[in-house]
Amino acid sequence: MASVVETDLSALDAEGLLDQYPLPAYLRENVKPGLEMMIRSAAEMTDLNANGRARVLFQIHDDLGRLKQIADDRARFPEIAEVEIREPLFIVGLPRCGTSVLHALLNEDPDVRAPLQWEIAYPSPPPERATEKTDPRIAKYDAYLWEQFGGDPKELLKGHPLGAMIPQECGSFMTTSFQSSNVCMLQRLPRFYEWFKGIDATFRYEVHKMWLQHLGWRNPRKHWVVKIQEHMYKMRELRTVYPDAIFIQPHRDPTQVVASISQLMYVIRSPAYDEPGKEKIGREFLDLWVDGIEAMMDYRAATPDLPIHDMRFKDLITDPVGTIRKAYAQFGRELSDEGAQAALDWLAENPSDKHGKRSYSLEEFGLDEATVRARFARYTETYRDFI
Repeated sequence: MASVVETDLSALDAEGLLDQYPLPAYLRENVKPGLEMMIRSAAEMTDLNANGRARVLFQIHDDLGRLKQIADDRARFPEIAEVEIREPLFIVGLPRCGTSVLHALLNEDPDVRAPLQWEIAYPSPPPERATEKTDPRIAKYDAYLWEQFGGDPKELLKGHPLGAMIPQECGSFMTTSFQSSNVCMLQRLPRFYEWFKGIDATFRYEVHKMWLQHLGWRNPRKHWVVKIQEHMYKMRELRTVYPDAIFIQPHRDPTQVVASISQLMYVIRSPAYDEPGKEKIGREFLDLWVDGIEAMMDYRAATPDLPIHDMRFKDLITDPVGTIRKAYAQFGRELSDEGAQAALDWLAENPSDKHGKRSYSLEEFGLDEATVRARFARYTETYRDFI
């Protein structure tokens, strides 16, 4: 996390920032609109404290810097652009439906590769198979988490996995395209969010593919497994870049989803605000995830042949290996005994309460069950057999 200094976000200039990180013309011209919108939206948020403003500035420099590393390595090693990404598996759907656990369990399959948190934070030089567990960047990332995270990692660990060797969500590298709503998790950016919903985000999936090619060049597997809930907004663009992608969508009672994600976002947001406002967070994330699931349902209704497996959150928790095997069978894949045992071992080492129990309710975020059920009525009716 950047040092907490007084930062005038309104004084930031997209052209000047881009000049600090020279990118190929195509990347620069596509990054610029989102960068400009992010600066404008953040500058409007007068309730951000000094730490929040520093966080935005750090985020911008970090995203531009990491994209430049990817571009520079790609120019240095042109063969990276030739790496094939075959039938990547995208985990989609609402948050807090077991998607992080599923991501981690699938990563235990020897045939499968997920992006790891240290690789996304420090992508250059491209990671290698021979040092995938000993690379010095692993220790560097873990030290960063505990020393400079900018929040309370112990509290965040109760609700979300953290660590160098933990699979990372796509949002943490799609932000380098400046077409990702992941920036709206760390701070409230309503202008950016509204802009994001209306754009053609094909470019962000081109950047997404650049990352997978980069990470898989010297450390490949048969298939990738990736996840972030914001894919729901941009399924058309995703499938333009990954026409052979397959999908798993876990489902859970939305009253549990909204309460859980609101509590998690409160923990993540708190360092950036003197008064984070629980009720404000509850309303914002209720709207945000209704938008996302409605976009996903619209796409699925218009695309009945979408290769997607619907999964019950309850089944994943009670019978993880059997539930994964059922999903694999739909796509003609098999989970080996080695992969199944590795998944069970991971679960034994990472129980849900490993870092302490969480407590949350809709009421503490200014919401109630009737309101949430009304907003998610179409979703619960469409997927009632999976909730």
